This record gives sequence, C-alpha cells and structure tokens, in this order.
Amino acid sequence: MTAAASTPKGERRRAALVEAAAALLAEGGFDAVRHRAVAERAELPLASTTYYFDSLEELVTAAVEHHSHSELADGRRRLDELATRSRGAQAQVDLVLDMLLGPAREDREADAEAVLLRYERLVATGRRPYLRPLMRTLSAQLNELLTEIFARSGTPVDPTELERLIALVDGAVVNALIAVDPEPRAAATRMLLAALS
Repeated sequence: MTAAASTPKGERRRAALVEAAAALLAEGGFDAVRHRAVAERAELPLASTTYYFDSLEELVTAAVEHHSHSELADGRRRLDELATRSRGAQAQVDLVLDMLLGPAREDREADAEAVLLRYERLVATGRRPYLRPLMRTLSAQLNELLTEIFARSGTPVDPTELERLIALVDGAVVNALIAVDPEPRAAATRMLLAALS
C-alpha cells in the first residue's frame, strides 16, 4: 500500500477503487477492470488508480480479494442463520451452491450468465500467475467454510469427499453451460442433492 493511502481520505479513496474494481470484475471479468473504468465507477480522477496502486495487477489482486472476502463473510453469516433455523438438505445445498456459484438470481437467464462469468473468471485466474498465491489462500478459506457448512448440517465430509462434491458441481455446471437452454444452478442442485442423499 502506498503512503498516500494511509490517511483517512486516502483509505476511503483506495477502498472506493477496490470496491469499484471488484464490481467490474464480477460484472465483466478481468477484461472489465481497467484504470479508466475503475476510476469512473468510483467517481474519482483517473490518476487515482495509479496513485493508490503500483500496477493494474495490484488493483486486480485487491479486487479479487475484496470480492472473495465479501462472499465468504456473507456465507458465514448465512451459516449462522442456517444453524439457528432450518438445517434441511435443500437449505444446505442452496448455501453450498451460493458459495461455489455466487448468489442465486431470480431471473434464470441472468443467473446462468452470472455463473458463466464466474467460471470464466476462475479459468482466467490460471493465466495470471500473480494471483496464484491469493487464490490458494482463498480456496483454502472457501473449503474450510464448505466443510463447516456440511458439518453443521449433519453431513460431515473429509477433504477428499469435499473435493469430489466440488468436482461434481463443477462438472454439472460446465455441462449445463454448454446446453442450448442452460440451467447450471438447477443441474448442480440435482447432482448435489443426489450425492448427499
């Protein structure tokens, strides 16, 4: 972090840039995160992106981390609600899929598009070596949360079983995305419910 970002105003501006970059990343993938687009979304001068970040890679890394931490925090909050209310299989599967596919959207086409964008982002991460250390950390945190979701729902899984369930979801999603009328979340729900029954 630059020295400029250590003042309250600097911290607010840097946070606004990270949030803007994270929103662009979620909406359009890595290609959407550009200095000008981020500055415009954050309603800050274009020069602020290079003032608070040494490179576009640093800004993208901060955006990925912010987006992932927000999703993990939401998942933990929902897990606490799940523990105090219904612990049925469907509620468990919905939470697991929201963690793996992103939050469900009401509109089926919009949901399929959001899932496709998420998978494109995940695949594109492999072409960005600078993100690998962060992605390993975030993957471990996600797996920890998923393990806790399964445990609290009464179906504990070991790391091998968790890996199998995630692969099952990924396969169902990819197969659904290449279909003429994709319903990736519905396909993943069917597979995961069958695997857990």
